Amino acid sequence: MVEKIHLDIPSLRREYTQGALRRKDLTDDQPLVLFDRWLKQAYEAKLANPTTMSVATVDSDRQPYQRIVLLKHYDKNGLIFYTNLSSRKAQHIAHNNKVSLLFPWYQLERQVCFLGEAEKLTLLEVIKYFHSRPKDSQIAARASQQSAKIFARSLLENKFFKLKQKFKNGEIRLLSFWGGYCVRFNSVEFWQGGTKRLHDRFLYQWQHDHWQMDRLAP
Repeated sequence: MVEKIHLDIPSLRREYTQGALRRKDLTDDQPLVLFDRWLKQAYEAKLANPTTMSVATVDSDRQPYQRIVLLKHYDKNGLIFYTNLSSRKAQHIAHNNKVSLLFPWYQLERQVCFLGEAEKLTLLEVIKYFHSRPKDSQIAARASQQSAKIFARSLLENKFFKLKQKFKNGEIRLLSFWGGYCVRFNSVEFWQGGTKRLHDRFLYQWQHDHWQMDRLAP
């Protein structure tokens, strides 16, 4: 018999004690300086998949959706991820390219949120990345019509193994339904948990020709 466990959800709380974020820790001119530092610290802390980020989009009925993807590159021009261009997220972006990216580094009591607009990558950029992926990942991209309804997992697995046999000795050609996006950001918020729920929040917003940085109340 399975033991029933009662969770007193309102009482599930703990103090945030791992650190603080002060203005002296920040640079006025570029939010990626702190993001780069925090991402490296997340990697050094051996967090599982530190490049994991939640992508939020909105459909044509203004219904928000979120899902997890992996960051594959970033610089001052934007943050890059790849996906099936027939997926639900891609359909949303085609209708409204304003998106949010959230990095939830819970173990370090940190979050970083980017707001911006998603733009499709060029075919050359997509081809270059696609052929750098493990072969099984390339095959999976061809096998799965992302977000489409399927009758059973076995159908997906059978298609995968058939394609794996087909391309056993050959290069896998990129199909038109697979691509990627660069999110050109105009807002970045850094959140560091604090004791007594006095969290540290700093918001960078692009103002014409410079970054405006402000502290926000928790």
